[in-house]
Amino acid sequence: MKQSMVSLLGAALLAVSLPASAHHAVSAEFDTHKPITFSGTVKQVEWTNPHIYTQIEVKNPDGTMTVYRVEGGAPNSLFRQGWRKDTLKPGEVVSVQGFRAKNENSMNIGQATITTSDGRRMFGQTGGQAQGGGQQQ
Repeated sequence: MKQSMVSLLGAALLAVSLPASAHHAVSAEFDTHKPITFSGTVKQVEWTNPHIYTQIEVKNPDGTMTVYRVEGGAPNSLFRQGWRKDTLKPGEVVSVQGFRAKNENSMNIGQATITTSDGRRMFGQTGGQAQGGGQQQ
């Protein structure tokens, strides 16, 4: 009986800790000493938990292409702010300001703001919180 209670308690603690570990501090993945700014074309929007990612394709000076994954807020939070899966559309030209990942091989960009060609600011982050919704100018 005592062993089953310990097992149950251990399982409960594990279940509670997994969602907490899935979310991370910005500083855990991104280096605020590595700012990056670029313009490119929206390739795809990954509307998934715990964050959405916008893939942006950038043409390099040598003609090759790089695809960055720009981290945004949580889908539920963005949805409550009026954003939808098609707020940013594939083919749309955007500018990005954010921070590179600490991992040199990663193309993830965090704490980023995406600005559309008509001036709308998307996915703006301050301390991990999204600023405004898809209609902010």
